[in-house]
Amino acid sequence: MRRRYPSSAIFSLLSLFALVAAPAARCVSAETNSVSDEQPANNDAAESTVSFSRDIRPLLSNRCFACHGPDAESREAGLRLDQADGDEGAIGYAIEPGSVKESEVWHRITTDDDSMLMPPPESHLKPFDENERSLIRRWIEEGAVYEDFWAFQPAKRPELPITRNPDWSPYELDRFVLRKLEKQQTRPAVEADPRTLVRRVTFDLTGLPPTRDEIRRFELAYGESPELAWEELVDELLSRPQYGEHIARHWLDLVRFADTNGMHKDFYRNHVAYRDWVIQSFNQNLPYDKFVRDQIAGDLHPEPTREQWVASGFNRLHLIIDRGTALPEESHVKNVLDRVTAVGTAFMGLTVQCAQCHDHKFDPISQKEFFSLYAFFNNIDAEPETNPREVIDGYQEPFVRFPTREQTAELDRLDSELAKLAAEINPLSKQVQELSKQLKDIQAEEAEEKQKNAAESEAAEPEDSNVDNIDADTNAEQTEEVRGELAELTEFAANEFARQQEADAERIRERDARKQSLQNEIAKAKKPLDELQKERDKIQRQRYMTERRVDKVMVMKERDEVRKTYVLIRGQYDAPGEEVQRGVPSFLPPLEVEGEVPSRMDLANWLVDPSNPLTARVAVNRFWQLLFGVGLVKTSEDFGNQGEVPSHPELLDELTVSFVESGWDVKALLKRIVMSKTYRQSSNATPEAFNADAENRLLSRGPRYRLDAEMIRDQILFQSGLLSTRMHGPSVKPPQPDGLWRAVSMTGERFRADEGESRYRRSVYTFWKRAMPPPQMTILNAPNRDACIARRERTNTPTQALLLLNEGEYIRAARKLAQKVLGQPAESRIMFAYETVTAKLPDVEEVEVLQTLLDDLRNQYATAPELAEQLCEDMATKEPRENAELAAWTVLCSTLYNLDITKTKD
Repeated sequence: MRRRYPSSAIFSLLSLFALVAAPAARCVSAETNSVSDEQPANNDAAESTVSFSRDIRPLLSNRCFACHGPDAESREAGLRLDQADGDEGAIGYAIEPGSVKESEVWHRITTDDDSMLMPPPESHLKPFDENERSLIRRWIEEGAVYEDFWAFQPAKRPELPITRNPDWSPYELDRFVLRKLEKQQTRPAVEADPRTLVRRVTFDLTGLPPTRDEIRRFELAYGESPELAWEELVDELLSRPQYGEHIARHWLDLVRFADTNGMHKDFYRNHVAYRDWVIQSFNQNLPYDKFVRDQIAGDLHPEPTREQWVASGFNRLHLIIDRGTALPEESHVKNVLDRVTAVGTAFMGLTVQCAQCHDHKFDPISQKEFFSLYAFFNNIDAEPETNPREVIDGYQEPFVRFPTREQTAELDRLDSELAKLAAEINPLSKQVQELSKQLKDIQAEEAEEKQKNAAESEAAEPEDSNVDNIDADTNAEQTEEVRGELAELTEFAANEFARQQEADAERIRERDARKQSLQNEIAKAKKPLDELQKERDKIQRQRYMTERRVDKVMVMKERDEVRKTYVLIRGQYDAPGEEVQRGVPSFLPPLEVEGEVPSRMDLANWLVDPSNPLTARVAVNRFWQLLFGVGLVKTSEDFGNQGEVPSHPELLDELTVSFVESGWDVKALLKRIVMSKTYRQSSNATPEAFNADAENRLLSRGPRYRLDAEMIRDQILFQSGLLSTRMHGPSVKPPQPDGLWRAVSMTGERFRADEGESRYRRSVYTFWKRAMPPPQMTILNAPNRDACIARRERTNTPTQALLLLNEGEYIRAARKLAQKVLGQPAESRIMFAYETVTAKLPDVEEVEVLQTLLDDLRNQYATAPELAEQLCEDMATKEPRENAELAAWTVLCSTLYNLDITKTKD
């Protein structure tokens, strides 16, 4: 790309970045909160009693459970450290409650002898450090009490905590946060200013920033009645259609939604209806239990609605390979494994897939139990691979059609016309076929005769009839007699030949006449037949186009005969072992079955049963993560032993119980969280407080983190006025560098960017090719969606800066914003641009830096009119001064788009 930025403006750019950029959590010198120097901010072990679930189990799980945990095959020394009792339990064997001296575990983790040390050095696991050994020692001395794993126990509403500062907030949620802060001898941050609040919550609930008018209206309302203004704002944001688009994007990550198969030739797969259903479900506030149930088993309702059919497409989102690439049996197993993994991740928050080759090494899931889950998804009535010749418009069997009344009537009419034409075409076609067969038979006879004659002619030799060769002893009378006989024979042969020739000629004439007659009859029949066939082809094309417009959805569908399921030895598709029946892990509540054979509907009902300890907890944690950047359980993808314990376990349970009792009301849950004082805190922190709790696990300040890729892109388009508000429909292709698809395509497929409004639709609608996802998204940490992603990584790389500074789409947006800025009075343009992009008002120093940058840019583009014209592109005028002004403001707007405060949720 050609350089668009004048080099002499670099100093001004750097000055501006230095002035307004900030680290991940803004540190301030004012004392907004404090943490005691005596205890680490996130160390709950400072409480009087050491908890096995909270403090000890995570230590043992990371280092010990692989050899002394649930997996019997890998268990060493007949010891299980994940449970207290039983034949291999730890108590009385490796741990003696109250005495570290008599506890073998203590000696093994503290010894200097490498041959005895646990974990062993060859495991390459980090040894227990001094603080961790101290925790284990205290736990043993306090009685080594084992507790049931927190995530596998039903959530119970805890008692409301008593705090020393009850006036901080009227909301119950905040009391759980405040109690922990008080135990850590710190206090919450002050409430953020109105501009920060309106930008924060608008981004969180819609994925877009507020407009200048919205900011100012909220400021006025907040000044009069903060609580009322805040609640009215939250309610209004939750009612916007953009809410569903934003929340759906997180779900699409979680279920690995994409527009292509993701394997080998990566063919197109049409799941648009599923994405639209997810958006619609969140906008209509579909209860989360129904949201889950319909995705697992929507097709099994007695009379599924269109929405329930669409929802069942969740089971079809897995990667799939094309036919002829692998063995169908192997492909089938991979597909089912992917479905089970998705259910485990999305709804249970467990790494169930770790039990496909052996018993889970960390969680109580046996291999047999894994394949009991597998059995629910092993009965799909579909081919395991894609046959591209049988796929039209990306719809792969099984799919369901939903024609409108008009479409049904039109298809019926066309089918009726086709039937009438078939009644006329069929006899004519049969007649032509019979005549053509007769003609072919004659032509074959003729060809055979010609071949025979040619062979006979080649084989025949002329006879020697020269009477001069008669023996010399023969007398004259005998010679004359012989000659007479020869003459008679010759004449006879000639006559016979002539007669044969005449007969053959007559036969040929009759045959030619028959051929001509047949050809005439065929031509006579084909004339109306061709016309009828042309009419039929025309109507068939009309029917094809009508059928293409019929709404279709890829769905889940059961086979009539239940396919048997076996434990796959070492997870190998061709090594079946013991047959298993459908079921769920035994450490969770039992499955209630309505029919003779457990169904996916039974599984769905089990997942959303209030007694199930996982589904609601996992969902609540993910919605919290959406708002705070990190869940109460940081490892939102893993609620098992390898996951992190909740930072606020009682708060998580309180939210979970309330969520279920509310009827699984997602909007009510989100409202409850954003209404809290915890959410409304300022993200500012002193350096000491930030260093003590860099990840804000104490929730002692407001959330602050880098925006996701889609939010950055949509924000830029929205503020420039380019963003399309059109919802739903086919995926779209914004511009991207040439050749990217060609580099990964095995079919010669080339990327063709959309034109017009489609270029500027929200990122949730962007076409997602798994082999080459949109580079604008992946550079900014979006996943390729090969697998279920419960949380994205957040990075800040030079490549991201290059993208945001040089991507043509973003430069076009900056130019469009610059045009809007130039429509403002000259004295308020900098204020207008800064407020539009950042939602804040610039201070005097920021205005001065921006003005200096603008002056430098004006001078540079005035002396380089060709550069200004290039930057203005289709907006360039014949007046160089106007081009220089637009180019200068374009670069300034691009600079604002690239500030840290623009790309960060504060």
